[in-house]
Amino acid sequence: QVQLVESGGGSVQAGGSLRLSCVAFGYSVSSYCMGWFRQAPGKEREGVASIYNDGRTTFYADSLKGRFTISRDNAKNTLYLQIDSLKPEDTAMYYCAANPSTSWVLCRDMRGFPLWGQGTQVTVSS
Repeated sequence: QVQLVESGGGSVQAGGSLRLSCVAFGYSVSSYCMGWFRQAPGKEREGVASIYNDGRTTFYADSLKGRFTISRDNAKNTLYLQIDSLKPEDTAMYYCAANPSTSWVLCRDMRGFPLWGQGTQVTVSS
């Protein structure tokens, strides 16, 4: 059974950092395009970052470049999202997702992800 389990969220003050983790069960993260998404209350879900199947090619939402770093550890079958200089507007539920497609375009555009975790909450106070 394929499953994604996120962790690492929490309540932090503005300017702090968090590292979110997403462990995959039932498949290898190295075979999939993996991504991080977030959804704030009252807003649509948005793509934050993705990492292509090759493990080297990464993509970021234009508005979020610079503070977010996506990476993965194949040995631990885990995806990470490092968030630095947190802002109150980063408050959201963060989800990891997997796309078995080898489409570079879908990965770049953060579209077509059929597998999702339950999310981890990030709350940033000013």
